[in-house]
Amino acid sequence: MKILVLGAGKMGSFFIDLLSFEGLRVGELCSGMHEVAVFEKDPKRMRFTYNCQRFTELEEIRAFAPELVVNAVTVKYTIPAFQEVIPYLPKDCIISDISSVKTGLKDYYESTGMRYVSTHPMFGPTFANLQQLSEENAIIISEGDYMGRIFFKDLYQRLDLNIYEYTFEEHDKTVAYSLSIPFVSTFVFAAVMKHQDAPGTTFKRHMKIAKGVLNEDDYLLQEILFNPYTHDQVSQIRTELKELLEIIDNKDADGMKAYLTKIRNNVKRDIEINK
Repeated sequence: MKILVLGAGKMGSFFIDLLSFEGLRVGELCSGMHEVAVFEKDPKRMRFTYNCQRFTELEEIRAFAPELVVNAVTVKYTIPAFQEVIPYLPKDCIISDISSVKTGLKDYYESTGMRYVSTHPMFGPTFANLQQLSEENAIIISEGDYMGRIFFKDLYQRLDLNIYEYTFEEHDKTVAYSLSIPFVSTFVFAAVMKHQDAPGTTFKRHMKIAKGVLNEDDYLLQEILFNPYTHDQVSQIRTELKELLEIIDNKDADGMKAYLTKIRNNVKRDIEINK
């Protein structure tokens, strides 16, 4: 299969390597091997891309005639990148994105008349061990081209990812919970923290998380927090902080014990608590 990756950033480079070696190792889903190309306007960003053709001009895309496009540009430019390259694509090409924010994408896809598939690998180079992804997740949007969904399902299964299928709306609700609460918690930590000459283990772990989150793209963070479902999720933090502050101010030992019991019960399905 001829596959074009848009963008040679962290995730774009990951998919270039993945698809190149995937083709060489196991072959394409039906026959042959993947032929991978990357389109990136800044040649410097392609210095460390291998096993692929490198394009900087749109006419090169027309000549390549991809069967699948994987849009891996920054979320701010997902739709503009599609708008730029679609005139140079074959009519039967499948266009796809791996964006963590799907706002507006369904309507855009439907307006193009193109076959499309949308997925969200729920990991990134910031935190995940890309050599061991069995504990990581991926979402495949259930709307879109059937063969496109089958392609990504097969690809993600070979990475040993846990795969879930959601609609566009269900995806945004899930992201509002799974990303906005950790992000906002990290923002609050970073906003009140003070430099520590001798930080403890817990502090250092929080610092590592903060470093990863704060090095994310500003527009990505903004879009996740401006998700229409985010407000209600973040409001829960304010409610819990109010309750916790009352317990602390009153030095309420019984209240603290009850609160700790509540939160341990809340996470017991996901976290082993030795109590």
